[in-house]
Amino acid sequence: MAGEVAGDRTPELLAIVHDIAGMCVGAVGTGSSIAGDGTFRKDCTDLVRRISLLTHLFEEIKELNKVADSASSSSSESGGGAASWSFDVVVALQSAKRLLSVARNFRSNCSSDGAAKTIIFQFQSVTWKLEKLLSNLPYDHLEISEEVREQVDLVRTQLRRATDKYGFMISQMPSYKLSEPLAQEISQVPGRTTSGLHKQHSCPENLSELDKIRTNDGGEVCSRHQGVSRLERARSIPTMSEISLTNVTDTESEENSESKSPPEVKKSEGVLIPEDFLCPISLELMRDPVIVSTGQTYERSYIQRWIDCGNTTCPKTQQKLQHLTLTPNYVLRSLISQWCIEHNIEQPTGLTNGKIKKSDGSFRDVTGDIAAIEVLVRKLSSRSVEDRRAAVTEIRSLSKRSTDNRILIAEAGAIPLLVNLLTSEDVLTQDNAVTSILNLSIYENNKGLIMLAGAIPSIVQVLRAGTMEARENAAATLFSLSLADENKIIIGASGAIPALVELLQNGSPRGKKDAATALFNLCIYQGNKGRAIRAGIITALLKMLTDSSKSMVDEALTIMSVLASHQEAKVAIVKASTIPVLIDLLRTGLPRNKENAAAILLALCKRDTENLASLSRLGAVIPLTELSRSGTERAKRKATSLLEHLRKLQQV
Repeated sequence: MAGEVAGDRTPELLAIVHDIAGMCVGAVGTGSSIAGDGTFRKDCTDLVRRISLLTHLFEEIKELNKVADSASSSSSESGGGAASWSFDVVVALQSAKRLLSVARNFRSNCSSDGAAKTIIFQFQSVTWKLEKLLSNLPYDHLEISEEVREQVDLVRTQLRRATDKYGFMISQMPSYKLSEPLAQEISQVPGRTTSGLHKQHSCPENLSELDKIRTNDGGEVCSRHQGVSRLERARSIPTMSEISLTNVTDTESEENSESKSPPEVKKSEGVLIPEDFLCPISLELMRDPVIVSTGQTYERSYIQRWIDCGNTTCPKTQQKLQHLTLTPNYVLRSLISQWCIEHNIEQPTGLTNGKIKKSDGSFRDVTGDIAAIEVLVRKLSSRSVEDRRAAVTEIRSLSKRSTDNRILIAEAGAIPLLVNLLTSEDVLTQDNAVTSILNLSIYENNKGLIMLAGAIPSIVQVLRAGTMEARENAAATLFSLSLADENKIIIGASGAIPALVELLQNGSPRGKKDAATALFNLCIYQGNKGRAIRAGIITALLKMLTDSSKSMVDEALTIMSVLASHQEAKVAIVKASTIPVLIDLLRTGLPRNKENAAAILLALCKRDTENLASLSRLGAVIPLTELSRSGTERAKRKATSLLEHLRKLQQV
């Protein structure tokens, strides 16, 4: 560690990360007044969120370096290596910062599609370089904690997926000549052609100088880039029984979970989308599917752009298009709509030139709505308490009504102002502010804007000290935001989990359910399980299991089944004398409760002869035998596995 101090550049790294986070927060706050038209807003938001997660890594390295500082003077042999990796990361982050600055200023009507390809390639380059640097960090020498390593692994996975996405997008575009600085850098990579680079989803070692990229007329680059559509949940908070238990690691199939994923579906934001519903070009859920002459179906906007660029072949089959007529695929559109209804998902809409595109392909003029909402948003920062209260009350109402309103309110820059109102001394203003943020978070794209506005600490404060209604909605908001994996990390590190456990123990009936739902989702991330245990969640769950009303048994078992794979949780569950309660549920519980009780017992007893012996002494064999014959399919598997372990114990 001593040598790390000699090349310590973590203060510089943290400063760059802080600047990058501030760039996007500033863009959010200015709403429609930013120089660009939002073409690359989604790409910028995603990149900023991923880079922001590296704050924990750099802060931990900085603290470790401080501890080692007193011993660093006598040894510096590893300083060169430390200086090398930190210098490389600084360069990559500076490139990301320049890219974000350029991408934020794009306009859709002042540049060629070749410029768009260049900037998309820049996103590919930045994500690829960051992922490679993070994979090569000297973690063993840096003594990074397990929790931070998990965060970095998550960021690496997301960066790798982003690199692949950009590579696919570029490969589907017409071949334009890249800007001169970029083309020169690509040519410096041995054995790599531009086309081969895209197909391999790789990137050059050296990132281009973004500030040198210009349009044909010498102006700043800006072009139309079709943003990636994201699914929107039609409601933010499902009941615990509606949360898929596929999120819970099955103790008997941990190692094979990835290989068992159905090949005919793709996963997006926790929802499995049938392959036929995805556009072959964008790889996203289609809103307006159309058929080309080869019989292939595409999203209208993507295939139209393909044709407008002069292409006369089918992107998927490479066959020549006999004609360029696009025939609406009404059957598929109907199937997609039905699927969205069944899964409580709305197809996203988009705001363009004062009009919002609806799922049927038509446009609705919202110019009047925009003007009215902008007036309300300005009042959110009024000096008058009454004006602020009235404005936030109206925004709460509007954000509840429709997806279009959620888009327009966010576009008007309301989110940072609403976050500021979370700390208002006026109780009604605070209540309406947190509920407005909950409503806005239902729209998928708004989740990132809320996180970038720094909302979590204020939401947690409301969760701790607000009115009961505000605490309920704060818990619901944390659940909604935690649907994104990176947000689980941020929320868990914010101190939210102890506040949620307290609400779980002492809240209103609705508050308890909101807290349970949020805790379940947060504890899917391994690093949050220990936090929940230390916050006393096992005591709260046991109380729910033994409560005479039985109103929260399902929630308690579902959360405990997530925690049971964690060693610290196993110890706490057994110490709380939970095993007899679980065995009793095997006898008297509902089918779903029996299933979860068996799953928890299996997790507790695997490779633990003492717990197995306790199971045998407490008479679990009879109810397990019955469950192995008449339970749900999952319950049968768990019960059979437990009985097999018990038989082996008796043979020893």
